[in-house]
Amino acid sequence: MRRPHASIVAFAAALAFAAPFAPAAAFDPVVPGTVLQFPRDLGAHPGFRIEWWYVTGQLDTEGGPLGFQVTFFRVRNPAAEGNPSRFAPRQLLFAHAALADPAVGSLLHGERSARAYDGLAEAKPGDTDVRIDDWSLARESGAYRARIASEGFALDLTLTPTQPLLPEGDRGFSRKGPRPSQASEYYSEPQLHVTGRVRARGAVREVTGTAWLDHEWSSEYLAPEAAGWDWLGANLDDGSAVMAFRMRSRDGRVLWSQATVRARGGAPESFSGDAVRFRELRAWRSPRTGTAYPVAMEVTVGGRRWTLEPLMDDQELDARASTGTLYWEGAVRIAGEHARGGRGYLELTGYAGRVPF
Repeated sequence: MRRPHASIVAFAAALAFAAPFAPAAAFDPVVPGTVLQFPRDLGAHPGFRIEWWYVTGQLDTEGGPLGFQVTFFRVRNPAAEGNPSRFAPRQLLFAHAALADPAVGSLLHGERSARAYDGLAEAKPGDTDVRIDDWSLARESGAYRARIASEGFALDLTLTPTQPLLPEGDRGFSRKGPRPSQASEYYSEPQLHVTGRVRARGAVREVTGTAWLDHEWSSEYLAPEAAGWDWLGANLDDGSAVMAFRMRSRDGRVLWSQATVRARGGAPESFSGDAVRFRELRAWRSPRTGTAYPVAMEVTVGGRRWTLEPLMDDQELDARASTGTLYWEGAVRIAGEHARGGRGYLELTGYAGRVPF
């Protein structure tokens, strides 16, 4: 894996330390009732504290299925905004990518970080266009193009929308905790059709598949009593889409839960509270960190039930050197009632200690 940029330390410091001491008015607020506008809101929102574009999916190859994820973060650092230097780290960018290949048995993972600098590392407003050196996620001719070049693997994927955008929560206002201020602006693009190439284990493979894109921005922090969250993005075989998450407290209680289900061609249905449930079916313990993750789950939304089994158990992602997080993020197979199965991604955070932001 290529060594991260030196500014990875600045990123972690701004995320974990500098931002919490900035005055609340320094960041743009997430306001209920805000109407998302596209393509404007596909792009960056530099006035907010933190933002991320998160792409997950599963790919079909002659050698079997692969899982992949590509994530770009943008973090505003008000502590540097009074510095007139063009090199001041006012906006910090971080990216990580992973490939889940059952033939390898554990994640292939790479990362990048940098302070924003025009032409080299930037997240542009107005439309999706975020990049760090030779890593990029940009919208081109109505589709997304993800290019990742890491030492252990490379991705060059085109992700074409097949369905309308899916605003999460209340028309894009997504609560994340018991207080209304604990919220983000959040939309998804499920059922993206994927084509492209993957390089891994010394070979280049042509791939097709399906993917899910999440885009969120917020100026709030994790609720003080929260430890982490479980999140699912599922592309079902019948064209339906399911997003569900729960925020967990430090003592294991559910602080907040929310889900969206949309049938192919239908309107989204929103659920919260006891209508959204996660139940552990099987845990896997990491041989490297000793952390136990509930990698096989049963998820119930509004009375509809799905079971999740990982493509492979070892999909632990260790980002402690950058964002300070250790978590499980992996491709899952989905079985549902009435043959409504599919493929998706499951994210499990806070099991190795509280998420630091």
